[in-house]
Amino acid sequence: MTEDGVAYDALIQFLYQAPVGLLRLEMDGEIILINPMAAALLMPLAPAGALVNLFDVLAPLAPDLRERAMAHAEVGSAVGGGTVRIPVANASAVPDAGESRARPSVLGLRLVRFDAGTWMATLSDITQSVRDEQRALTDRLRAASRLDGLTELPSREVIVEHIERAHAAAPGSDGAQFGILFIDIDRFQRVNATRGLAAGDLLLQSVADRLRRLVEPEGALERLGLRGPVAGRLGADEFVIVAPEVHDAQTLAEAARQLVGALSEPYVIHRRAEHASASVGVLLVRPDPTTVDPESLLQDASIAMSDAKAAGGARYSLFEPGMKARMARRAAIESDLRGALMRAELSVAYQPIVALPGRRCVGMEALVRWQHPTLGAVPPQEFVAIAEEVGLIQALGRFVLFEACGAFAAWRHRFGDAAPASMSVNVSRAQLADRQFAGHVQEALRSTGMQASELQLEVTESMAAQDGVVQQALQTLRRMGLSIALDDFGTGYSSLATLHLLPIDVLKIDRSFVMQVETSLHHRVLIEAVILVARSLGMRTVAEGIETEGQAAAVAALNCDKGQGYLYSRPMPQDAATAWLEAHRAVDAV
Repeated sequence: MTEDGVAYDALIQFLYQAPVGLLRLEMDGEIILINPMAAALLMPLAPAGALVNLFDVLAPLAPDLRERAMAHAEVGSAVGGGTVRIPVANASAVPDAGESRARPSVLGLRLVRFDAGTWMATLSDITQSVRDEQRALTDRLRAASRLDGLTELPSREVIVEHIERAHAAAPGSDGAQFGILFIDIDRFQRVNATRGLAAGDLLLQSVADRLRRLVEPEGALERLGLRGPVAGRLGADEFVIVAPEVHDAQTLAEAARQLVGALSEPYVIHRRAEHASASVGVLLVRPDPTTVDPESLLQDASIAMSDAKAAGGARYSLFEPGMKARMARRAAIESDLRGALMRAELSVAYQPIVALPGRRCVGMEALVRWQHPTLGAVPPQEFVAIAEEVGLIQALGRFVLFEACGAFAAWRHRFGDAAPASMSVNVSRAQLADRQFAGHVQEALRSTGMQASELQLEVTESMAAQDGVVQQALQTLRRMGLSIALDDFGTGYSSLATLHLLPIDVLKIDRSFVMQVETSLHHRVLIEAVILVARSLGMRTVAEGIETEGQAAAVAALNCDKGQGYLYSRPMPQDAATAWLEAHRAVDAV
């Protein structure tokens, strides 16, 4: 045999024994040459076993293959730039040399333009490599899911695992316990609303950086005695720290105190300072050796956090079982409050404001009340705070405003000049931040015929002193002719030295000062100073919480303009207030 013959035989033997399918095709896909491996891979796909044209055989699985090949003109390059994946449906076992093997579920076809008239193709079973890729991708995705994408802190899944490990390890020693610190950023939505979502994300990343420093080896929390603490993000603005080993509740409480302090330091967002704070729920866990429910533990810690937030935020609260009952009550109030207006469960009570000295009524303050069908009378400080948190305060405030203006108009119609001269209505920050609020006020005045000068809006001292948005809104309302009262003065953040900076017409001196005016020289001097400064700024003054004739005489002697309190009347429904005004009009006339 010649050398050419030997080479040819070797080539044929290679083609037949090659572990990959080999084909040569005409331009239209007709098969010129095919080796046994290619035939074995294609035969189960060929109608009636006819391996005539590769494009026809693969058409049900790769309908665009012929079109893609015909558009490919460059000799020496592969169609699609590499291997074309062809999924094969209904994989099953097919015989192969007396054995059974799984039919491929994915074929890999590499189709190369050999010359102007032919194709060369390789065909292989790439099922396992595709599965390996999918498994690797799944592993990468799972690894990525264990880190929060924004902060790169451990995710909720990882935190749950740490809780389970801490629980499993703790029963091994007497009295062993671990701790959970549940963290929520106070008023985080305000940052998103005023600075934008990007600024909110940067704030969350800054919070995460501070948490990382707190829990790092030899960090502040380990120095307190918390061994191996781990910080993670649960979602939104909620974070958590798991301390696998805690000596006692005092140590965990001190850790929470330091945490609140560290997260309350100013942040720099887009080169501007941003002030934020955090509420922290503290849970000390003494494990039950038989059961563990990480989600229940996180819920308990969250309840403690909500308790801290309800107390004003920027503080921590230790979980106690009674919190669950309070949280259940809060949930019921939140749910029922949404329908309370429609069910006419809410009402407005009115408390007189009198001129000092004497008892001549010069104004009324409107106070919202809720008589719940099963809970009874719900304190305003309880449901108003919930209304602010869940976005119901605008509807609630609008109800009170229109009711109060309507009552004032009714009294003006009935009593004429003997009617109260003004109506006071409390407003929240959320109402003042609402661009439609001024329009609601104008609508209430127009619909009832009230003059703007007859309506007084009351804001808390802390709100007016610290919030630029509120101050701007108050300036707008003053320009409309309304008067603004600063409620509970003496309990907030402003001082006598800064009163001139606030858009205020009336100072209401807090009842905690008035209650001690007869017995404490210190409080009497403070009230006198407030009245003198207010008068120098052209402001009027009201003493709140007057309960005795002695208190009334004392604040009148200090030149306080008006008084309000149980000495004159408790808050009354409108019909009772009407009767009260009728009775006092008769007394004043004598």
